[in-house]
Amino acid sequence: MTGGRPAPVSRRDRPAKPPLTRDGIVATAVALVREEGAERLTMRRLAQRLDTGPASLYVYVRDTVDLQAAVLGEFLGAVDLTPVGGPGAWTERVARVVDSYTAVLHAHPSLARVAVVIRPSGPGYLALLDALLALLAEGGMPDDRAAWAVDLLLLVATAAAAEHGTRRAEGAEATSDAHLAASLRGAPADRYPRVAALAGELVSGEGPDRARWFVELLLAGAASTPRP
Repeated sequence: MTGGRPAPVSRRDRPAKPPLTRDGIVATAVALVREEGAERLTMRRLAQRLDTGPASLYVYVRDTVDLQAAVLGEFLGAVDLTPVGGPGAWTERVARVVDSYTAVLHAHPSLARVAVVIRPSGPGYLALLDALLALLAEGGMPDDRAAWAVDLLLLVATAAAAEHGTRRAEGAEATSDAHLAASLRGAPADRYPRVAALAGELVSGEGPDRARWFVELLLAGAASTPRP
């Protein structure tokens, strides 16, 4: 203590920071998303966590999109791929993998919204694609159709997870569903005859049954529809 002020501390006495690596940056980003949501994942926020400047991160990740894609891929490592080598019809096992994928995104609504517009990357995503393609090949689907079918399966599952996960997180799911049902059931039959006749069916089958039906529909359609 000199003149009432604390003595300066040499930077040499501070513990050395671990060197930056892409894996370390992505791991820190994953932790940030788990704690605060994907909306908080910015280069500036991540740099604060890593006690460095944002410019330093660009040596290891191209941009925010590259970072978010890598984070998505890490989360997808939690998708259950055991149905690939398990028992049961191949269509049922595809549905179980898609269900697990949807559940991972349901658990992180903000991440599901990111997944709508950004394609994942990394080992977790590649393992998911490879597993689904293996199941489609087992079912005899031609490779060209299988490639497009996998894209559509994940696209629709992602959209569903983003929609339902967001409404659930905001506490609006039940209210929104009730409003939709009331609107359909109250549609004037003279103006919207088919809507009035099928109002109950239009809001039926929410949840696993409807999701499973979609998978079976898509698989059947992809197998029988040649690619243009």
